[in-house]
Amino acid sequence: MTVEFEDGFPAEKLFNQGYSYTYDDVIFLPHYIDFPADAVSLSTKLSRNVPLSIPCVSSPMDTVTESYMAAAMAALGGIGIIHSNMIPSEQADMVRSVKSRRVPILCNPVFKSPDSRILNQFEDDSVPCVLVTESGTAKSKVVGYVFKSDWVAQSDKEAKLADYMRPVDSKICVPWSYELAEIDSYLKQEDNNFVLLEKEQGEVVDFITKEEVERVKGYPKFGKGTVGSDGRWMVGAAIGTRDSDKERLEHLVKAGINAVVLDSSQGNSSYQIEMIKYIKKTYPELDVIGGNVVTMNQAQNLINAGVDGLRVGMGSGSICTTQEVCAVGRGQATAVYKVSSVAAQSGVPVIADGGISNSGRIVKALTLGASTVMMGGFLAGSVEAPGTYMYKDGCRIKKYRGMGSLEAMTKGSDQRYLGDTAKLKIAQGVVGAVADKGSVLRFVPYTMQAVKQGFQDLGASSLQSAHDLLKSKTLRLEVRTGAAQVEGGVHGLLSYEKKAF
Repeated sequence: MTVEFEDGFPAEKLFNQGYSYTYDDVIFLPHYIDFPADAVSLSTKLSRNVPLSIPCVSSPMDTVTESYMAAAMAALGGIGIIHSNMIPSEQADMVRSVKSRRVPILCNPVFKSPDSRILNQFEDDSVPCVLVTESGTAKSKVVGYVFKSDWVAQSDKEAKLADYMRPVDSKICVPWSYELAEIDSYLKQEDNNFVLLEKEQGEVVDFITKEEVERVKGYPKFGKGTVGSDGRWMVGAAIGTRDSDKERLEHLVKAGINAVVLDSSQGNSSYQIEMIKYIKKTYPELDVIGGNVVTMNQAQNLINAGVDGLRVGMGSGSICTTQEVCAVGRGQATAVYKVSSVAAQSGVPVIADGGISNSGRIVKALTLGASTVMMGGFLAGSVEAPGTYMYKDGCRIKKYRGMGSLEAMTKGSDQRYLGDTAKLKIAQGVVGAVADKGSVLRFVPYTMQAVKQGFQDLGASSLQSAHDLLKSKTLRLEVRTGAAQVEGGVHGLLSYEKKAF
């Protein structure tokens, strides 16, 4: 005879007591294991019609997601959302850049015409060479290339590139559709140090070095990635809710975006609802993700307007000060549970945005009802994040800033806080720095393995299984005291080194 014990609290009871809980405030009680960790499936959906292999989304922040990050996330089975803190044509070009690749390696080459001269391009260490094309843009045939050593060796720094560029021959060009293994094999076969990925008409997609191929080969293996029906990587992009964003969206749709995120700190507004209706009417095949929201009423309003996904979180990011400045928001654990409860009734996937700093918080967000987690600080500082590395006190760092920081607002991000028409700008974020994390191609797979182990402890073999166990009250939670949180972390040591893998 099985004896049932009343232990812990069902989520419904815990989150209806008037407390705003963060991820660290709550802990799940373990359930029954009858499968190995590798049997856990993390496949999910970003929105109604965008499937993912892993529940990871990179945030549309200008220090997190541009083409390099979006390509890497797609290669891993997640997706990147390219930020909108730039002119529409630049954002659309980044979408095209992701769409035109098969390997998560981008060097963002500089293009020049034969009659032009090199100015300060080689001051950026990330530029390995200058590619010379007929028109001086990426959209014409490549005719030559110039390495930094070629330019340094020139006595006449004002000479036209046509006078000393190296001509292109067939041995350094491979089809843009080559996979990593094919590029690696070709480099060895021809004993080349680099190749140009080229489209049918001679248009160059990228410049890939042997060193970069060796670097990526050393990371955990990734599969086909997140690809659409056309076989190209999937990518999303952010827009605002002003009339000018309709023109921006047109650029992005032509570039091939698979989902659009309406980027607002408080999404329950007439501006966003009108934009959702406009997009669903004008581009009915395009998935629209609304937000940010933290309450059930906010979520229902956007669901009624026609959203295909919801972004949850307000003031929970590491660089966000919205709760402190504006006195509005909600603890992220409570927000995810509440919004997911109402969104599930309409089949709308939820993105838990903010507060993701370790694998345990990912497990909590997903189990509480989210379909994916959106990460900013977790990915910032990586090789794929925008910006250059600097050194501070001997530590290699990259800038990481909130889109509500005054620095980001000067480029236009104040629109997401409905502050672009205000005479006085009020910051809802800060500018900071994060240590070098290495490549997301390395640490995200290890993180996902840790998430699988968390799901195994919960007795859930998939995200849907976890949601069902929570809804049926099989999974139980408790609130952790401050002492319990200390006990649950590293403590009592004189010194230690913390490594996740």
